[in-house]
Amino acid sequence: MVSKACVPDKGGQRKEEMNSIFADLPTTIFEIMSGLARDKGAINLGQGFPDDPGPLDVRRAAAEAALSGPNQYPPMMGLPDLRCAIAEHYRRFQDLELDSERETLVTSGATEALAAAIFATVEPGDEVVLFQPMYDAYLPLVRRAGATPRFVDLEPPHWLLREEALEAAFGPKTRAVVFNNPHNPCGIVYPRQQLELLAKFCRRWNAVAICDEVWEHVVFDGRRHVSMLAIEGMRERAIKIGSAGKIFSLTGWKVGLAAAAPELLRTLAKAHQFLTFTTPPNLQIAVALGLRKDASYFDEMRARYQRSRDRFATGMTELGFAVLPSQGTYFLDVDIAPLGESDDTAFCLRLVETCGVAAIPVSAFYAQDHLRTVVRFCFAKEDATLDAALARLGEAAPVNR
Repeated sequence: MVSKACVPDKGGQRKEEMNSIFADLPTTIFEIMSGLARDKGAINLGQGFPDDPGPLDVRRAAAEAALSGPNQYPPMMGLPDLRCAIAEHYRRFQDLELDSERETLVTSGATEALAAAIFATVEPGDEVVLFQPMYDAYLPLVRRAGATPRFVDLEPPHWLLREEALEAAFGPKTRAVVFNNPHNPCGIVYPRQQLELLAKFCRRWNAVAICDEVWEHVVFDGRRHVSMLAIEGMRERAIKIGSAGKIFSLTGWKVGLAAAAPELLRTLAKAHQFLTFTTPPNLQIAVALGLRKDASYFDEMRARYQRSRDRFATGMTELGFAVLPSQGTYFLDVDIAPLGESDDTAFCLRLVETCGVAAIPVSAFYAQDHLRTVVRFCFAKEDATLDAALARLGEAAPVNR
């Protein structure tokens, strides 16, 4: 049997037959840093997962459902009870009115929902606006759909959308924009005014907004997430994507939540049908229970992560690091330019080698024109882990230079 990886050509030589978009992707910095953390016994503040095991009642519901069933294929669109819970949840927390039967979909993780949304809306020859720094799945998916990316750079410390940059990126070929709010790795929670600015360009150019809102509940200092679906003129042209993994600190579960107007959702569901088709029923049953939890659960979760943010930010500031604001997500960014550093990747590699702490260079979230002076740390850890990391980071701290 001939390997799919290569076949003989007419001259008897072997040539590569793999898709170049994926075959040419390098090993991600996330994999590199996590591997180094394991090898060096370093504290891993690079990869974005919490120490919190997730709510016990939700985990118990998943275990009991796996034992008692059902365990065969659930409906492609998701269990009706979970889809009802999605609509109820977003009505309670974001004042959105969704038809659970026509406007909600369950996917195997938010990344699958992103893939389905991009494949459903984009064709070869289209252009897609991407904001960098960005989640690393966006660009390969856009390219695999045959579209051309148009990049907009966000600039620290506030990472705001600028009208002149949007003017340069949008045009007659713009079919979609992928917008992450709250934003990883920037840690900004975009206010309504910024959403209205982006919506103006979507309406002008008849573009679909694919909205990665997975961090919607992880917002701090009294902020409230505003969905693009709530912005005037966007109800029929926005796809909202959420993540049970992020909402409940269960990142390994990979249960995505999608919402959109019926016309958009119908095509998105077709793409989903040929990606994963469905999602484990026991996890869907448990997520439905979780989405119906009292508001106090979500308040306490936010307060817990806010305390961790404050603990780590205070410690880093006392060590002399230039800490950038974090309004949401699990992440805190540090500007290393004041240290005389100009290569965030080299800095992170040196950090894990000499201090035993793994972080992520924000340049890894860029496709081009890299910003190379910002480093991301994950603070969604126990106090003891953060304190141990701060003690080690003292070796690289400006106060000790």
